[in-house]
Amino acid sequence: MVVQHAVVTHSLRKTYRSNVAVEDLSIVVERGQIFGFLGPNGAGKTTSVKMLTGLVRPTSGSALLLGRPVHERQSRTKVGFLPELFRFPEWLTGEELLDLHGKLYGMPAGERKRRIPIVLDIVGLAGRAGDRLQTYSKGMQQRAGLAQALLHEPDLVFLDEPTSALDPIGRRQVRDIIVQLRNQGTTVFLNSHLLSEVELVCDRVAVMNRGAIVASGTLDDLLGGHSDVELKLGRLTGDASTRLEMFGTLTISVPHPDDQTTIVLRMTNAGDLPRVVEMLVHQGVDVRGVSESRKTLEDLFIELIDDEDKVRYGR
Repeated sequence: MVVQHAVVTHSLRKTYRSNVAVEDLSIVVERGQIFGFLGPNGAGKTTSVKMLTGLVRPTSGSALLLGRPVHERQSRTKVGFLPELFRFPEWLTGEELLDLHGKLYGMPAGERKRRIPIVLDIVGLAGRAGDRLQTYSKGMQQRAGLAQALLHEPDLVFLDEPTSALDPIGRRQVRDIIVQLRNQGTTVFLNSHLLSEVELVCDRVAVMNRGAIVASGTLDDLLGGHSDVELKLGRLTGDASTRLEMFGTLTISVPHPDDQTTIVLRMTNAGDLPRVVEMLVHQGVDVRGVSESRKTLEDLFIELIDDEDKVRYGR
């Protein structure tokens, strides 16, 4: 039987005495997707990941990993995990670390020998396999952690802030690895504060605040799928103005003394922008400037968290 979903949770909840860490986690992550899991500090993201990886027992609710209940050990045999706060034995070499984790995964000796050089090369540590971890920089240790998460060729990988200690080049390399995993059919559950990176690679995202999901969906769905285009034009004819309304909603500023008019056109299809410019030129309108802006994931994130806090606290 083919399992369609990599992760399914229903009303997952975790309380510590009177403190509610996760109030309601209900999400669906499809197989072969990069799923971004976002939220401010203290939102419950880390507790959620710990419940899904078997490190914390839920107080109530249910969850399936690759079609199996999360409380079953078998649910995690094809799951990789890189926690945000990891600590590896520094006296081990990179190769020894991976061999140890390969044994914990239950990998035969021959399979460990085959896979270790491959994953070290993937994360850019091929030349440091025999060096002790105590000689690794923080970024290199994070790469080693990523290697152990990928060692047993998992179907689902949880990555908790995988680029937090990396420089811009390292972050781009990890992004490329994540995309490559998706292209191979691996599901990636990505928890990151770097919203610009999430926006670059994720197929779907969920935003958590104060223990509950406040928004989820594709980026196009969440960001509205529209763009605002500012057009600086010469004298605008009535016919050109009417034709512009075919492409979106218009806001026209008061014309400048030099006959320049500034228009903001909210377009539902940003791909029509070349047609807009072509139409204006054809109508004899002097096009002096064009600039496009779209709502970013950061804009959405701040808007969601502020709105949720206003509702909760009446601010």
